[in-house]
Amino acid sequence: MLVSDILKTKGADVVAVPPSLPVSDAAKLLAEKRIGSVLVMDREKIAGILSERDIVRTLAAEGAACLDGPVSRLMTAKVVTCRPDQSISDVMELMTSGRFRHVPVVADGRLAGMISIGDVVKWRLEEAQEEVRQMAAYVSGG
Repeated sequence: MLVSDILKTKGADVVAVPPSLPVSDAAKLLAEKRIGSVLVMDREKIAGILSERDIVRTLAAEGAACLDGPVSRLMTAKVVTCRPDQSISDVMELMTSGRFRHVPVVADGRLAGMISIGDVVKWRLEEAQEEVRQMAAYVSGG
């Protein structure tokens, strides 16, 4: 399975915000969309990624005043991306070793979508279930 297989089902929609957006607005957007991160885009360029964890860590360290500042202050600026032609296993390993849950997908220098650890786990489970079905059919002679 490839990252492109996930995007075919999930679609290429990505929730993105500008770097100047107040953190409080980004937090509201995360809650409304029921998502764990937003991509921070400066025009067509990925500027960073802001996750729930980024907000919670800064809130715990600095208090509610951090919510008034721009997302550019809290975001992770060095964003790890993947390609559509990468295997899901490779991306799962990347997420595990990097300890992050969301990865933007970039094709030919352009944003092609975003996948989450939930997407990856769902696909791996479906893949494993299909293997079980195939083995059961083989064993039963069907």
